[in-house]
Amino acid sequence: MAGSEPAQKARLAHRNETYERRLIEAAQQDRARFGDVYERYFELVYAYIARRIRDRALTEDVTSEVFRKALANIDRFKWTGAPFGAWLIRIAANLIADRAKRDARFVSSDLRTAESMPHDAATAPKTQQDQLEHAERRAHVIRMVDELPEDQRRVVRMRFSEEKSINEIATELGRSEGAVKQLQFRAFQNLRAKLNL
Repeated sequence: MAGSEPAQKARLAHRNETYERRLIEAAQQDRARFGDVYERYFELVYAYIARRIRDRALTEDVTSEVFRKALANIDRFKWTGAPFGAWLIRIAANLIADRAKRDARFVSSDLRTAESMPHDAATAPKTQQDQLEHAERRAHVIRMVDELPEDQRRVVRMRFSEEKSINEIATELGRSEGAVKQLQFRAFQNLRAKLNL
């Protein structure tokens, strides 16, 4: 049935993917259009980095570097079925890992010796792979959040991306705390339903 909820969801997902492809293709053809890419993915990349670094100035620096690298390499991006945001997250993960390696050079020689043991070398790729998979899952969830009704989407973004309290959100939206909690609850119900499809 053309008007059924699954059909509507499929059309919306296809529209989002089509929009994303057009956005990236436009940036590949004209780098001046990369600003649109930046606007669409900034929150995703910043949130990913902020949760791993927990230093605002450093998070801003790494986020800036992610988009600088993405702009420099936009022509090399190829569609593989994964969202463009996952590619950006992979760049961020690599930058964070590189920074950690660089910082590790300044620790005492005992710590450097312990870090170079085969045990650590064997676990590092698994950790990076886990981080990439986690980032791809988060990118998928963020795409689903983008498909929520506007009220629910705003509450979820304010609550989790901006890390605002229920009270702060209620004040900013001019609603009661109960209404904000209800919007958050409905958003979670919608997301659970999408994840179970």
